[in-house]
Amino acid sequence: MSKPASVFGLIDCNSFYASCERVFRPDLAKVPIVVLSNNDGCVIARSYDAKPFVKMGEPYFQIKDKLKQHGIVPFSSNYALYGDMSERVMTLIESLVPAVEVYSIDEAFVDLTGIGNLDPLGRQIRAKVLRCTGIPVGVGIAHTKTLAKLANHTAKRLQAQTGGVVNITEPAKRDWVLRNTDVSEVWGVGRKMKLHLDGMGIKSAMDLAKTDPWTLRKKFSVVIEKTARELAGTPCLELDEPDPPKQEICCSRMFGKRLRELPPIKEAVATYMMRASEKLRAQGSLCRKIRVSIRTGMFNPEEAKYANGVVVDLPYPTDDVRLLTKMAVDALDHIFRPGFSYSKAEVILLNLCQPGEYTEDFFAASQPGASTKLMGVLDEINQRWGRGTLRSASVPTNPEWGMRREMMSQSYTTRLDQLWRVTCS
Repeated sequence: MSKPASVFGLIDCNSFYASCERVFRPDLAKVPIVVLSNNDGCVIARSYDAKPFVKMGEPYFQIKDKLKQHGIVPFSSNYALYGDMSERVMTLIESLVPAVEVYSIDEAFVDLTGIGNLDPLGRQIRAKVLRCTGIPVGVGIAHTKTLAKLANHTAKRLQAQTGGVVNITEPAKRDWVLRNTDVSEVWGVGRKMKLHLDGMGIKSAMDLAKTDPWTLRKKFSVVIEKTARELAGTPCLELDEPDPPKQEICCSRMFGKRLRELPPIKEAVATYMMRASEKLRAQGSLCRKIRVSIRTGMFNPEEAKYANGVVVDLPYPTDDVRLLTKMAVDALDHIFRPGFSYSKAEVILLNLCQPGEYTEDFFAASQPGASTKLMGVLDEINQRWGRGTLRSASVPTNPEWGMRREMMSQSYTTRLDQLWRVTCS
């Protein structure tokens, strides 16, 4: 019995950050939205109806008047909301298909091999995600991951005609999509690659699919060769396995305002260490070294510049936020210099290992069992009641140096004090 042909789906949330903001603001259903980066800097996300007026990366301070002119509502980034909504979407998808690869916060590849009635399944996934989370998604289905990505792009581009679901497992439909898609829209083809391909007369996705793969490999790379093979219908990419534990964990932020004194910088470093240690424990790792650094702004010619960092060896591999915070905060005493306006701090957890991966010296100190249990309780409480419910005493709730997020929506799904309220009039 022959093995069934591989079938992949790509499920991608439409204008994800903007869609998250609209879920709890039905009054904005037909209002264009943009979402801003940290400290309300630049545009990092746009709803579909805002795209004709605003470019990605435009600085907010330069486009305030333009936003008002076109009735576009700006939001500060609310990563707690976006992360929780993403988890809800992915959990729903996992309940409907055999295997899932979460590719990013707003998209996932799924394995649909051997499943019949693919179009109804695509519509079922789309309808259930929308009904249960309020997030609209597009669904692309094809025999390779690259074609599934292209099908998804077509589902969004022609949403009125497709209903947000495009299945190109049939050769005729696949060829139509390839002929009617510019090569720049192919997954993995960037601006520079497009210029090279244009020089070879490769204008459409179909042109790339018909190009000799070995020629592409010799001229460019194995990546573009695999892309061409995938467009022609030969699977070269499988669903990825879960990522191995990271070897480094970094947490860094720009302050909401310049800091000239040491105490608020210590608060910031303690806050960043709290987040970094959560990531460390989430992947089941221990840390043996940390690096702490601070710096001033680097682009103002009239501002004095200074940057410094220090690496600290820990007494034993640990995931205890109390020890990590103490070592990091104490390290600041060695690198802080008065007289400067500091704009950023960073903590990096280094030399990570899994429990049992290192050989302990019989006489060396090790993390007490009570610390491990305490960290487990800490994470359990914060997962249940929201991040920051239980935290180090040195971590403030609403610091003055915190990121500027003057237009941030409420954390409707992760904070009890910000639950959505519905009143009857």
